[in-house]
Amino acid sequence: MSWSSSTMIACRTLILMACVALLTACAAQSVAPPPQQDIPVAFDNVSAPGGQWPAQEWYRDFGSDELDTFIDMAAKANTDVETARARVAQADARARQAGAAILPKVDALGTANYFSGHSSQGGGHELDWSAMLSASYEVDFWGKNRATANSARLLAGASRADRDAIALTTLAGVASGYFQLLAVRERLEVAQSNRSAAQHLLEVVQARFDVGVASPIDLATQKAALDMAQIAISDLQQTEVEARTALAILLGRPPEQFEVKGLPLDSLREPIVAAGLPSELLTRRPDILLAESNLRAGHADLIAARAAMFPSLSLTASGGVQNPALPATVLTIAGVGPSFALGANLVQPIFDHGKLKAQRDEVQAKNLELLAAYRASILAALGDVENALAAIQHLDQARDYQLENVAQSERAFEGAQARYQAGSVDFLTLLEAQRTLYAARDQFIQYKLARLHALVGLSKALGGGWNQSQAQSTASQTTTRNTGS
Repeated sequence: MSWSSSTMIACRTLILMACVALLTACAAQSVAPPPQQDIPVAFDNVSAPGGQWPAQEWYRDFGSDELDTFIDMAAKANTDVETARARVAQADARARQAGAAILPKVDALGTANYFSGHSSQGGGHELDWSAMLSASYEVDFWGKNRATANSARLLAGASRADRDAIALTTLAGVASGYFQLLAVRERLEVAQSNRSAAQHLLEVVQARFDVGVASPIDLATQKAALDMAQIAISDLQQTEVEARTALAILLGRPPEQFEVKGLPLDSLREPIVAAGLPSELLTRRPDILLAESNLRAGHADLIAARAAMFPSLSLTASGGVQNPALPATVLTIAGVGPSFALGANLVQPIFDHGKLKAQRDEVQAKNLELLAAYRASILAALGDVENALAAIQHLDQARDYQLENVAQSERAFEGAQARYQAGSVDFLTLLEAQRTLYAARDQFIQYKLARLHALVGLSKALGGGWNQSQAQSTASQTTTRNTGS
């Protein structure tokens, strides 16, 4: 049986309407770019404009193979990073789901119904069956489906940016935690050295007390000083355990049997990291891309919310073979034969108690929130860089004073100890010199740690070698692979 001319005309009409609909969907409103933000010409706390941004593997510039190993472990096994990767996979799947609504939907349908009955007039039976292909398409005149797909695609990009931001924060946390552990160990060594000095001094005071030269107050004071030195060691030992545990958790492994060899802080290199132009920061921070992608997705949602207030047209077509060839209430064509059907459905919301308008207003308010968040992310990024640059600048200025403080404290303690043994200096002077030396050495270790933290903070504030164009290129390749699959 061949199709009639009216059926062919209907097919051509449906195809023409679908093509027009596809072209209309492609011409939907594009997602607006984010608004321009006032960006300073240069950072305040740099001596000269320009400079070298951190490399993608910025942590290797510290010259610690153990740190490199730990960061590689964290990049693979950190639970926060793994969670972020899973969220990216979810966002990609949602983007593919939203993109599927742009194209027609085709289904295969097979049915079989057996009828049998008996009455006083006789009996009968019948088998009705069909094998059909059906296609449906919502004509996207107003760009609702296209905007929804764009929103999902942008949110997938935001999920990737969020993953990169979490990874950058995690890797910086591993570096800071590693340096923290090394510093605690050095402080522990200084505390143990101070305890040894306090023990030696106690022996001197005890000897002087035994011959009646030192007073009981001097002896009791030095014993208390020895006890305080031991308390400081116990506190630092607990801090060392906590720092090692925190580092192990960042690496995604249990803290039990976790060992860190460690090197002296002085053996580490200080990478040369400098900030370029503030405007470049917008393409080197994943958190800024996250806020920008959310803002663009919000604008796409607004397009979809506005389009939902206009009429929607759905086209359907089905064709195949069935028995009977045309079942109907009034007329039934018996026998097996081809069957074809066309349909169109036009819906215009008229009265819904303001639901669609309220949804549009909600999306508009959400856009204002996302705009504020985008601007806040830029300001926060600029603030992070300025704080890191200022910290490094002030630490550079304090370096000579820190070194001089340790040297003079050592000289004062050695002189006070020699004079006390000779009987020319009172005990309180010696005790104060000992406390000053311990404080100076401990402060210098914390100063070295502060420098390392500042360099890590600057590398993180500058994006850690992350680049928006590379990230978007990787995302496009991933999307292409996902679409192809």
